[in-house]
This record gives sequence, structure tokens and C-alpha cells, in this order.
Amino acid sequence: MTTSPPSASDAFERLHPKIQQWIWQQNWRELREAQEAAIAPILAGDRDVLIAAATASGKTEAAFLPICSVLTEQPDTTGFAAVYISPLKALINDQYGRLDQLCDHLGITVSRWHGDVAASSKSKLLDHPQGILLITPESLEAMFVLRGWKIRDLMTSARYLVIDELHSFIGTERGAQLQSLMHRLDLAARRRIPRIGLSATLGDMGKAADFLRPRAGDDVTVIVSSSDAQELRLQIRGYVQTAPTLDPRARAAHEALGEEVSADDVATGDRLAIADHLFTTLRGSHNLVFAGSRAAVEDYTDLLNRRCENARVPEEFVPHHGNLSKDIREHAEVRLKDRTRPATAVCTSTLEMGIDIGSVTSIAQIGAPPSVAALRQRLGRSGRRGGPAILRLYVSEPEATPAIHPADELRAQLVQAIATIELLLQRWYEPPAAEALHLSTLTQQILSLIAQHGGITPADAYRTLCAQGPFRAVDGPTFATLLRDLATADLIRQENDGLLLPAETGERLVNHYTFYAAFAAPTEYRIVTEGRTLGSLPIEQPLPEGSLIIFAGRRWRILTIDTHAKLIEVTRASGGRPPRFTSAGPLVHDRIRTTMRRLYEDTTVPAYLDAAAQRLLAEGRAAYRRLGLHGTPLVGYGNDTLLFPFRGDAIMTTLGLALHAYGVDVVRYGVALLISDTSQQAAAGLLADLAAEGVPHALSLAALITDKRVDKYDDVIGEELLTRSYARRLDVAETQQSITALATTSDRIRAVNLDPPKAAAPPRQHRIGSLPYAVVDIETTCLDTRTARIAEIAIIRLHPDGSEDRTYSTLVNPGRRPSPTHIHGLTEGELATAPHFPQIAGDVAAMLDGAIIVAHNVRYDSDVLSTEFARAGYAPDNLMTLCILNLARRFGPPLPSHRLTDCADAEGLDNGTAHHAESDARTCATLLQIYLERATAQGLQWFSELGATGQLPAKPWCPAPVSALAQSRATPE
Repeated sequence: MTTSPPSASDAFERLHPKIQQWIWQQNWRELREAQEAAIAPILAGDRDVLIAAATASGKTEAAFLPICSVLTEQPDTTGFAAVYISPLKALINDQYGRLDQLCDHLGITVSRWHGDVAASSKSKLLDHPQGILLITPESLEAMFVLRGWKIRDLMTSARYLVIDELHSFIGTERGAQLQSLMHRLDLAARRRIPRIGLSATLGDMGKAADFLRPRAGDDVTVIVSSSDAQELRLQIRGYVQTAPTLDPRARAAHEALGEEVSADDVATGDRLAIADHLFTTLRGSHNLVFAGSRAAVEDYTDLLNRRCENARVPEEFVPHHGNLSKDIREHAEVRLKDRTRPATAVCTSTLEMGIDIGSVTSIAQIGAPPSVAALRQRLGRSGRRGGPAILRLYVSEPEATPAIHPADELRAQLVQAIATIELLLQRWYEPPAAEALHLSTLTQQILSLIAQHGGITPADAYRTLCAQGPFRAVDGPTFATLLRDLATADLIRQENDGLLLPAETGERLVNHYTFYAAFAAPTEYRIVTEGRTLGSLPIEQPLPEGSLIIFAGRRWRILTIDTHAKLIEVTRASGGRPPRFTSAGPLVHDRIRTTMRRLYEDTTVPAYLDAAAQRLLAEGRAAYRRLGLHGTPLVGYGNDTLLFPFRGDAIMTTLGLALHAYGVDVVRYGVALLISDTSQQAAAGLLADLAAEGVPHALSLAALITDKRVDKYDDVIGEELLTRSYARRLDVAETQQSITALATTSDRIRAVNLDPPKAAAPPRQHRIGSLPYAVVDIETTCLDTRTARIAEIAIIRLHPDGSEDRTYSTLVNPGRRPSPTHIHGLTEGELATAPHFPQIAGDVAAMLDGAIIVAHNVRYDSDVLSTEFARAGYAPDNLMTLCILNLARRFGPPLPSHRLTDCADAEGLDNGTAHHAESDARTCATLLQIYLERATAQGLQWFSELGATGQLPAKPWCPAPVSALAQSRATPE
């Protein structure tokens, strides 16, 4: 890696005269530091360049001024001359406008290629590739898969490959995919295409350079701009959470009476206070508010615009997050660029990246920032062109009550926010993550390579992707094992001549549009205890059986994990309620946690804290001393012990597994680990044993994890490779050092033992025959419960003794095409005049209310129903359900398949018309009576013994009126 010092040379004179003319037309007084330094190495065209600077420091122009100079000097129309890769479609759209303005002046074509671009435009571009191509990694992947034969023609003339927001790719599966695609572009062009990375400043630019050009990072020219130094005005404001005016039940009661409930009535007191300050401070200017989550974005936008309404002023606050439509996001971006009227965007990280929104007056951050690097990136939006950067950071902490958890007493979120600011002021940033195996993405790239070439030998695939490619951590034996796993999963097959081809399942996978992305959303697991569903939880970090988790405000021990059914069975564990501040989100770096410890032990009060934040910091420091954490990391908590290592998340995870390997249950409580049913003395002994004997090998610790599937294609990878892959996420060396330090102080135990609050009473049990039944069948538009819409619903209400009470059946207008018509026979025309679900929500609720819901696959049906009710604004807090499919497996005859028709045939029943909601519901009702008779004959008495889950929802859970709207299915002639 070579570093180019900034200089005020005659670099400008080396640009093409048309480029110089364009710069003068923009009224630029001078080139910025990074732009000046980048001209010479990019013009040379024989090396990779990494440009690191703050947001809005001109990195895009730093790359494209010299690139366009070369393309103007040496035009070539035989293919794309430069390829720009961006992580965001929105950023491509933004850069398209910026580059088109420059390139139109030069006669250079600029083209976009992503999911929102029309197929006709892409077709024209394929016929006449030229100029600069702007594309996402996923669209480039699709180009390799669908047009592999044409890649060489498209890319043979490419002179530059530009990667924007490089830092967002490093250490991720998407980053591994990007590295592979860049390498495959080099192979297609049969030469090394110079790469230009545009990045925020990172803690280790050497690792960033090695990411840009694996195995040759030392040859990358790195340009780090120091001109982003500016005046920083900042404040951390502290708040204490207080209950809303209306709790959920009071809100439901008001709505049942038809009374409007204001957002201010259901927001917590701290949120109202934060909204008040944001409104007073930001109104009349341009700002960004990073709210932390999509839900928080919506909440704060609503609260702020209600204040605009109450003040009789125009709305100034607009939302911006990834789940919003393109039109809404672009509206927010246009509002921010419009200097004729003020606007503030309340956003997630979507506006952290380089979308051009102009300079904003200030940045607001709600909650502790996800990282120092992210905070620096966000701060770069403010204070451009010599003005000060302004940052306001809002932190809420729980109210101090007798039941407060020790981890919350420490005011850890506030202290983490202060630590992040202190490291920002020291100009420290998180280094790129350690190299992982990325076996999930390697799986995708193997299939993509096969699709590109119509087949490939194992030796060629290994040489392309591993031996000479970016998956350098994967050796030959590991690659061979992976190929065997993929063959076992029916993703690939091998011909007699050794050629790898897609198998049937692999063919379907590659042909589906979701294949092109290397990442996937977290897996949702259903949490069940004693037959009752607690809810669902997105599992981003694998959990071992026997460990403890926090859910629904309680502590639970994991009994079993069913990875196929996506179900976790838990039992109540003793102890108090969990802390509010958890480690959700990006992993917290070790440097932040060690800085937090220093802040606790310091007495200096940062000048940027407001009075409330100062009080919260004093409370946190007092708790730190009262708990004795300045002398020992161990604190007694009832029958348990809390361990406060104050180390980063990777070390905390490894430490928890190491303790679990010694036979104790460990659960994460924010900055602490709770060692269950273990005294302080016993915990000190455990740490001493670990320090003496050493932390077990990473492979041994990883083997403790029942479900190690984290990434998109992990479900087709065998247990051996998953264990090796997960082991690389652990940090055994640093954990060993941490344990050694902890063990030297753990024997200095203070007589501090806190009594946790009492646990709540267990949920009510129901005897078989004590509740009515609502037997449900639905026909839907797809099998994804998150997006499916109901097209037909039938409910047969049964008395507790099983006799029929009443029936409700109707078609439902799903508001979209009713695919799959070939299954349920429903057509778009037939559903056009049917009522929409919100119109019949009251009718459906009246049939379900007070009854246990029964369906063939009740998990699917109840999930879709709950989602439909949520869309209508009447989400139940719980539903009690019983599954015919599970009953058939227990009380029906053995069958190779338990489809509804198979179950009916096995009992000699006439199933009527399959996939007709009322007919299927009647079949389920008959099967229910058969299975209940067999269950009670075996002495079963409780619904929980039948596998029933959930509880009856609290009334009034759906105050929608009964409409009496219903439309029957047309009778076939």
C-alpha cells in the first residue's frame, strides 16, 4: 500500500481541456484535497486507487474527473469503458444525475442498470454497450447468470471499475460477493481492470486496500483526505423513560368507543420530550434525524408533523427508510435539496451513504450510535463548505425504580454514546472485520459460475474462486467438502467427465430472482412454552440449547431448537425482568467497551452533556461504585451472578460460550453476562479454572451452537463446515486475555447481592371441552405469510362439545392478482367485487372471539390472519391455536403425507371440493372431532397437551363493527 500526500500541484492542468472547462463552469474556486491527489494515479490507468474521505467531500468527482478525462481523450465504443458499482439503487439514481451533467458535456454515455430500469432500456444497452455503466452487485450478478456468454463482449474494453461506499461492503457476505464479481470481471476482460474504491475513513486503511485488491493491498494507492477537519458543535441530551398517558388496554378501550387516540397519548414521556426539542430546534432549517429503526422513523415523523399541525405551520418532517417506496424516498431527497423551504428527514442509515441531498444544518442521533465510523459518516452531512458540523445526540434511560436491573442502573446506553463521541474526537474508527470463510456466498458463486459457463470442472471452480480468487481462506479439502454438501442438497451434480452442472433444486434456485442477492433477512423463530406461543423473534445470532434468552420481558431457558419448523421451545427461568439496553444491531467494538470502563472510573464530566445527561452519568458512575465494579467484575443477583467484562461483542459471545462449555447457563444482559444458578464464589472459581486451563478451541465452542445457520445459503451446508465457519466469528485469543484479567480481580468479591423482582404468575390453562372452536380455512395469494393476502375465508364456529354453532364464508378482494389460480380456482374478475379484509375484520373477529382457532396448518393460517388484522389496524396481542396437522400425526394413522385430502381419505371422509375454503373447513371440523375423541380416550385433559399454543386475546382486541358483508364463490356449472 502506498500513500499519496495531498499536494497543490498542477494536477488540474493534466485534465482534458473539456473537463477543465466544465470545472470552471461550475464556479469551483479550487479542487478539493482528494480530487487533487487522485488525478495522477487514476490518469496513469495502471494501478488501483482507494480514496478515503468524509461524506460530501467530493469523492465521486475525485474518481470521475480523471476517468472522464481518459475516456474523452481515448474514446472507445466496443463496450463499457467504466463500471461503477453502488450498494444502493437510490445512490445510482443520484449519481446518474450528477454524472450525466458532466458526461453530456463530454459526449460520454451514462447508463443505469438495476431492478427499477425497464427491460427495454436494458435490451438497448446490451445491443450497444458504451460509456459508463452504473450497476448494483445484484444486477451485475444477474448479468453473469443470465448473460454469461456476453460478459466478455460487454467488459472487454472496461478501463476502470469504481466501487462506491466501499466501507459498507467490507466484512459482509455482500462484500464477498462483490470481491468475487470484481475478480470474474478481470477474468472476462482477460486483464486486471484498475479498481477505484471510494470509502469513508476507516481505522485500518491497509485492510480496506486489501479488500479492494485481495493479495495485493500493498500495491493500492491510498489517498486519505485530512481536509474534512472542521469545527464540531455537539450536545448529548439525556432523558428518562416514563409511561405513556394511555397503556395498550386503555387505548383499545377508547378506540372501541370510536374515540380518536392521539399519537401523543400512546408515546412514552421521553419520546414526547425528544420530539418537542427536535421540533423547537430543527424547524425552519434542513436537518437529518437518525432514529435508529424503521418503526422509530415512523413514530417520530408522526409526532413531529402533529406538532406542525398544532402550530398551524407547514409540515417540514419527512420519513426515509428502506421499506418505503422509491417515490416516497425520492420525495424526501428532493425536499432536502430544495433550499426554498425547510425540510428535515427522519431516517435510518439510508441517508448515511452518499446520496446527494446537499448540506444540512445539523444531525440528530436518537440512541447510541451503531459505531464510531457510522457516526462520522453521518456527521459528514453537516457543516460543509467551512460551516460548523452540528450534532445532537438524544439518549433515553429507564426510570430508576426498585425493580431496575443492575445493567440499566449503569446507564450503559448513555455511557456508550459518550464513549463513541470521545473516540470520534480522537479520530479513531473501527477497523474492517476479520476475514470469514463466507461459505454461503461461495455457494452462490459456484452456482453462478456454473450458470455463466454452462458448467465448470471442480478444479476450474476452485482456481477461479479460491486459489486465485477472493475466497482465499478456503483450502482444497474444504472446497471439496462444500461441493459434496451441495450435491447432497441437490444443488449440483457431476457428469461422468467431471463437469459440474446444476441439479434440479439448484436449477430452480438459480432461476429465481432472489438468487442474485448474497444476503437474506434474519430467520424468524416461533418461541413456545408449555404449548403457548410467546411470539416470534428474528434470530440473527445462533443460540445453544440450554442457554437463556430474553423475550416478552422475561428470562427463558431454551429446551429444544427445531431448525426445520423454526421453533424454539423454552421454559420459564427464575429471576427478574431484563434490561432495556441490549446489544441489538451492529457488533460493538472492543475499543468502545474498554472506553466505557474508563469513563465509569473517571470523574471528569464532558462539557457537551446537558444537565439531564450529567445526572444520568452521575447515576451510572454511582451504580458502578455501589456494585463494586471498580474492584471485581462479579455481582450477585439472587441465585445468579452477573459478570461485567466490559469487552466487545465478539469477546462477550466467546466468553459466554466458554462458560457454557463448563456446564453453566449464560445469558446476555446488555454489557453483562448472567451466570445462572451460580454464586459469586463459584463464578470466581469458574473464571480461575478457565484462566488456568485455557479457553476451549473455537471449533469446540462453535459445536455448542445448535443452529449455526446465519447466512442465506447456510441451510445447504453440512454441520462440519458450518462449525468451522462459525468458529471464525469467535475471538479465543482476546477472550483468553480477558479471562486472565477477570480472574485476577474476581476473588475480590464484595458483599453485594441484589434480589430480582418476583416473576409473574403462569398463564391460564384450559381444559379440553371448555372453549368453543373456530375452524378456519383460507385461500391466499402466495405462501409467504408476510406478503400473502386472503382471497377466500371460511370459519365454522363449534360449541365446546363439538356441535356446530354457525358458519361464515366469503370471498375477499386481495387488492392484487389471486395467484395461484390453478390451485384455488379463484380469478381476478371473481374477486373484484368482493369486500376487502378491513371491511369484514369485525365479522371475522366475531367468529374468532373467545374461541380456540383450528386449521389444517394453523401456523400459516393464524400468521396470515394476524397480518391481515394488523394491516386493518386491529392486531390481536395473542391468538390461541390448535393444529390439525399436528393432531393427525399424533392421533391419526401413519401416513407418508399429511395433506388435508390424505388425512380425510385415511378416515374415510368425503373431502368435497379441495381448496374451497368452506369445504376444507368442514373437513377440518370433522377431523377435529375424531382426533379429540382419541385424545380424551387416552386420558388427555388440557389443550396444552394437544399442542395448543397462545392465549385468548384481551378484549376488545378488534373493535371493528360487524358489516354483514359476504360474497360467496360462484358455483361451477
